[in-house]
Amino acid sequence: MTETAFAPDDRRAKRNVVLLAAAQGIMGAQLPIAFISAGLVGTILAENPLLATLPISLIVLVTAFAAPAISMLMARVGRKPGFMLGVLGGAVGTALSAYAIYIGSFWLFCFGHALMGLYMGAQGFYRFAATDLASAEYRPKAISWVLAGGLASAVIGPQVVKLFDDAIVGYQFAGGYAAAACLNVLGIFIIAMLDLPPPKPTARGVKRDTGRPMARILRQPTIITAMICAMVSYALMNLMMTSAPLAVVGCGFTSDIASDVVSFHVIAMFAPSFFTGHLIARFGVEKIIAAGLAILLLAGLLALEGVQPFNFFGALILLGLGWNFGFIGATALLASAHSPEERGKVQGLNDFLVFGLVAVASFSSGGL
Repeated sequence: MTETAFAPDDRRAKRNVVLLAAAQGIMGAQLPIAFISAGLVGTILAENPLLATLPISLIVLVTAFAAPAISMLMARVGRKPGFMLGVLGGAVGTALSAYAIYIGSFWLFCFGHALMGLYMGAQGFYRFAATDLASAEYRPKAISWVLAGGLASAVIGPQVVKLFDDAIVGYQFAGGYAAAACLNVLGIFIIAMLDLPPPKPTARGVKRDTGRPMARILRQPTIITAMICAMVSYALMNLMMTSAPLAVVGCGFTSDIASDVVSFHVIAMFAPSFFTGHLIARFGVEKIIAAGLAILLLAGLLALEGVQPFNFFGALILLGLGWNFGFIGATALLASAHSPEERGKVQGLNDFLVFGLVAVASFSSGGL
């Protein structure tokens, strides 16, 4: 046998990556729509202005608690049912949010966004699903390409807000949420086409193998490093992003400029994904994570320097780039440090911790 006979075949993995990237781009557009619109709708519907960012915070809070449950569900019955649950949450949540604007109910608007947290909790595992059938060499690239699908959401989301913002006369932003509900329906067909292996069946009476005990796994420095870096990268990004549209409008600029700021930010989050995997392969995952954290620091410094459009655009672009390096690097590091049997509990705990800290950042963002 020649050496090439043993080369890994990543054809199935690559097909899944294309579909997962499409799902990330199309259904992921609802998140920029919410991040642009929710705070502004909150200032209209909420009696207390400090509650303006509560809908976004609820997305993140539900994500934190939904992620471990969805991860364990997928470990038992497969990835696709978990992803379908997320699509259903997104579709119902965005539709309810549109209706809440129509009837002027802030708390129904909050509930709709809480349901969107189910989608975000499931979406977080797209990046891990991309590695299920991938060779070790292809995993960082698979993660990067799936997250690169978010580049489409960076374009689609803000454009949906601009196009459908006033589609329902007299109810600003309701049209954007209605359009987001339609995007979720489209996502059902994308998820249905995924080719993901089901969990290995276990004989009746035989306990499913879940790998090492969690206490032992958490004594592994690589696991701890990956989780902490993912938490910090995502929380710092969310802290600034959540308040950015409010700050832009509060400094006298239009909501269209706020949309453009978020659009450039989301582009910066996902566009580098086309080469982040290659950078990880060349320089090592640790150096890419460190570079991401340093760029996040620069984003904060630029934001503190002034309140002109340059500050908003520059800081949010750096914020997206720093998140990309830090979060993709942390994901690749985590994926390399546990066995397939352990992924349900390890990935679930990781996303619970990540989005738990993100929820704290999001809740505090409005008050700050």
